[in-house]
Amino acid sequence: MEYEALHLCILASLCALITGAPTLCSNENLGIGMGRFSLSNGFSEGSVLRYTCPEGYYPSVKSLQCKNGRWDPKPTRKPQCKTVTCPDPRGFENGDVYPHQQRYFVNSTTTYSCYSGYTFSGSVSRICQPNGKWSGGTPICGRNSDDCPDPGVPPGTTRSGNVFNIDDKVTYKCHRELTLIGSHERVCQEGGLWSGAEPECYADFTYDTPEEASEGFSSSLKAILQVSQQYEEIVQQEKRITVNKGGKLDIYIALDVSGSINETDFEKAKGVISKLIEKISYYEVSPNYEILIFATDVDRIVSMRKFKSGQKDNLLQILNKLRDYKYSSKGTGKGTNIAKAYRSIYGSMLIEKEIDEKSFLQTQHIVILFSDGQANMGGDPKPKVNQIKDLVIQRDPSREEKLDLYVFGMGDKVNGEDINHLKTDRGNEKFFFKLRDLHDLKKTFDTMIDEGTSVELCGLYKDYSDGTNSHKRRQYPWLAKIIVTRSDGTVSKCMGSLVTSTFILTAAHCFKFGDTPDRISVYMESKSKGIKVKEYIPHPSYNVAAKRHKGIPEYYEFDIALLQLEKPLIMSPDIRPICIPCTKETSGALKLSDREGTCKKHEEMLLSADTVNAAFMSDIGGKIKQKNIKIKQGNLRDACIEDAKKAKGITATNAKDIVSHNFLCSGGIEPTTDDVACKGDSGGATFVPGARIVQVGIVSWGVKDMCAHSSKPKSEKDSRDYHTNLFSPEIRSFLKKYLGNERIGTPLTFL
Repeated sequence: MEYEALHLCILASLCALITGAPTLCSNENLGIGMGRFSLSNGFSEGSVLRYTCPEGYYPSVKSLQCKNGRWDPKPTRKPQCKTVTCPDPRGFENGDVYPHQQRYFVNSTTTYSCYSGYTFSGSVSRICQPNGKWSGGTPICGRNSDDCPDPGVPPGTTRSGNVFNIDDKVTYKCHRELTLIGSHERVCQEGGLWSGAEPECYADFTYDTPEEASEGFSSSLKAILQVSQQYEEIVQQEKRITVNKGGKLDIYIALDVSGSINETDFEKAKGVISKLIEKISYYEVSPNYEILIFATDVDRIVSMRKFKSGQKDNLLQILNKLRDYKYSSKGTGKGTNIAKAYRSIYGSMLIEKEIDEKSFLQTQHIVILFSDGQANMGGDPKPKVNQIKDLVIQRDPSREEKLDLYVFGMGDKVNGEDINHLKTDRGNEKFFFKLRDLHDLKKTFDTMIDEGTSVELCGLYKDYSDGTNSHKRRQYPWLAKIIVTRSDGTVSKCMGSLVTSTFILTAAHCFKFGDTPDRISVYMESKSKGIKVKEYIPHPSYNVAAKRHKGIPEYYEFDIALLQLEKPLIMSPDIRPICIPCTKETSGALKLSDREGTCKKHEEMLLSADTVNAAFMSDIGGKIKQKNIKIKQGNLRDACIEDAKKAKGITATNAKDIVSHNFLCSGGIEPTTDDVACKGDSGGATFVPGARIVQVGIVSWGVKDMCAHSSKPKSEKDSRDYHTNLFSPEIRSFLKKYLGNERIGTPLTFL
């Protein structure tokens, strides 16, 4: 705040007089009309003063830095908040733009129409936005008589070239004081497509909003990462991914930590990189990573070669390494050597090519650079970027899509003209994003690959631990209620979990002989209609009477079943699948690379401790509640299994005849008192909580009914619950047979 800054100045000046400290920078003529300023470190040496203005205005001076007791650059006049304008749209050809005025300010609205004989495309009406950009798409009036459509004249540009046949070129320039982002030259290609990307003209104050950047970046990235699991009516779309089968994905991330980045911003920047990697991990593709931090020199957090060779551990540990990297580790150099960062990336790519050229040529390469300023040492980075392009694309136009070069510029010192040469120019995709600050960059990735739209990804849910209750269903979007109506009028209720758009996973004992699919209804939401079941599929080895001769009246080995739905469900934030272990989809949820993603590794991560925190959902009086348990392993498992002999009607003397390795065990009061399962909880998912939910078991049966006389039952010393273990080889083979079948719904990829 301006008042606070002046107060700091007075105190600092008095302190300097008393102690003989170095002279601080002055507070004179620093105020800005309509706006305010902030200081990174008071008025002391090195402190950065930044001006901000209300929405729709920008400061005539963006920032100053205290150097040797003086502000740099030296203020020559009082800073002002100036009105934001949008680029001049009057270059619009073959039609009229209204109103026709000298300058267009925030909220100015323009409308467009074509002359007779021309066809209109783009936005009929556009509004000048507070970030200095026009809403909507470029309006175009074309004849559509040439090989390529009229490429238009974006606001703020002038275009040379009015013939649009194969190999014809058009060139663009921006008006004075505007920077062209995109392609200066575009060529009409075979198939009626223009090369490069439509140009945009940025003023000094123009920026991309986090929403624009998120949409632009994620839509481009999704073309590489996304696997479609959506359906329209009953027409099934096969699983698709643009990284070819057998191909790989290598991602290089370079973060600028030059002198203008303080320690607080440095920690924020690391958090942004972690958020990006987390979001990418939502997808089935398991990338290889190289992470660089650069200023005057370059420091590798992890190299591509070490990541691939297994010298580094899984992604979680790499994220921890990034988190633990100290501000002091970046050294004292304060320059911005972008060329050296790209040279390092080129060197890593060259090694990968020399080691395995065939694999290198199959690989999709992504480079993401984050910088808050312009290159001020190391020379022009453009030749280094061209080396990367030559190495990957090999002057073969058909390979251009094998390389994506993104640049995120943050702050007021970003040189758009220089950065324009460091990115990919292709079609309607956007590869350069200019954001106001790190806060906006973080917001970009918070909303990028949003969980609300990435509905096909397993194990995603909304955490409402803050007490909000809106969209409660999103806490457990995989949860299914199953109702069986029998011929005698009785009704049986169970739980289940959505594991693909076509299948519900539940317990076999929920059904009896004679329960036909037409008597089974599935409910995913409380007010929804029952979903029809096509087929009920129990495990072939399930036989409740198998061990009656051994004193076990009801035997629940292989207590698992699948319900195949008549129609695949349309996924949404309220309805989406839980993750199943030993699948590639769950490797992504656990942030494991292809190399790391094995069934054994899943089990180590989820079920390796002596006690494993787990949970299942229960319907208590019409309200869904999470019940928390500890799965007993090791020595604790023996005691947990032994209590099975206390179940009503059991006379068997060997507990392992009752509970095999195909079960997980919970309950009891050691080390803590567990919640217990009630009638109606059977068939529900036993899951391990985390950033993504992974199902490890199915609620099967228990030793005691603790729910008959209590609405809030708790376990006793010998009350135990048993859960069908999804890591069991016999269970996995059953699941793979149906859930991995490409002819039935959208299959999972089993490891």
